[in-house]
Amino acid sequence: MSEVRRSRRLFEHAQTLFPGGVNSPVRAFGSVGGTPRVLVRGEGPRVYDADGNSYIDYVASWGPLILGHSHPSVVRAIERAAADGTSFGAPNPHEIELAELIREAMPSLELLRFVSSGTEACMSAIRLARAYTGREMVLKFAGCYHGHADAMLVQAGSGGLTFGVPSSAGVPAALAALTIVAPYNDAKAVERAFREHDGKIACVIVEPIAANMGLVLPERGFLQHVVDIAHRNDALVIFDEVITGFRIAHGGAQNVYGITPDLTCLGKIIGAGMPAGAFGGRADIMRRLAPSGDVYQAGTLSGNPVAMAAGAAQLRELRAPGVYDRLEALGSALQEGLQRVIADLRTQLCVYRVGSIFGLFFTKEHVHDLATVLQSDAKAYAQFFHALLERGVALAPSAYEVGFISTAHSTADIQDTVDAVRAALSSRGAVTTAS
Repeated sequence: MSEVRRSRRLFEHAQTLFPGGVNSPVRAFGSVGGTPRVLVRGEGPRVYDADGNSYIDYVASWGPLILGHSHPSVVRAIERAAADGTSFGAPNPHEIELAELIREAMPSLELLRFVSSGTEACMSAIRLARAYTGREMVLKFAGCYHGHADAMLVQAGSGGLTFGVPSSAGVPAALAALTIVAPYNDAKAVERAFREHDGKIACVIVEPIAANMGLVLPERGFLQHVVDIAHRNDALVIFDEVITGFRIAHGGAQNVYGITPDLTCLGKIIGAGMPAGAFGGRADIMRRLAPSGDVYQAGTLSGNPVAMAAGAAQLRELRAPGVYDRLEALGSALQEGLQRVIADLRTQLCVYRVGSIFGLFFTKEHVHDLATVLQSDAKAYAQFFHALLERGVALAPSAYEVGFISTAHSTADIQDTVDAVRAALSSRGAVTTAS
């Protein structure tokens, strides 16, 4: 499995073409070291690299491939749509079908607008919220990622609640100052923010289940507190369900927790691996969008027929009885198997899971916000990552990303993964003893 000569040659050539050799930073293996595998094919639960190595895949293109790679229904939909034309820049039937499927599952999206990425969805939803409320400030949570629009590339300072400071070069400090950052799972910090910035906060944007700093679950009552506080202060609530939407349930996290946000951002799964995103919500808010209203948003490839057809095919499959039961069963088997290994080897590795999403942290502490996430051992994860890769299991090349299970995974795949984890932890030479 260690033979990666062609991947190495291709990556070296890519470095002469792209900054860092990649078109999205985490792909460069910067946080885990080593040579990125150049992937050439995916089928079912597996991916294959340029050297012919096969891996059980838990990256799933960062989440959208809930049916696995190259699912026949999705492939057929793409082929049929592409044969009719790859882009029109005009209304097409596929976008109408996909919108109906989304609204059927998530009734809070009374009206919606398609875009081409989760970044666009969040950026546009925030602009809309600012226009609707007549306010400029946005509250987000440390460790939650809402795309790379300037306003969202901020992080918390040393205090529990600060004005945002840029976490990327090129983000104007004046713009970052309009974003307030609070610790995830800290409703009191949200209350303080609204007191300190009375009448200035347009919206709170939150991942209902944080999945961009590893997997961090909302504590009991946290999400409802956020909604209640925001609404008491005439601010809107935006649920960023780019990862959780259609992943943990047919209606996303808002269905699981029984909470209705004002606006929702979607991506990933609604394109079945093709570039697609959407935002939507209350009709009175959404009607402020052009051409109905005065908030401009546009995109040549928004509602692209091939992406819409792929997404519709996937969402139709997800309506079938038993799909989410199967994902839950596979997720439970993986979690229980990993926990047995952890107990046997007395390793300080924590497993968090909701539905088909899981997160792994090398720590003995309960993880509930960014501060506790950062206490985990990223170096241990890097060693673990490569030990698994050598054994044919592909996790995300970062300690702060999550893993995804698909319906294409089998119980045998799960057992093979558990066995690989046992072997990887046993061979690391750094297995820690639980205290």
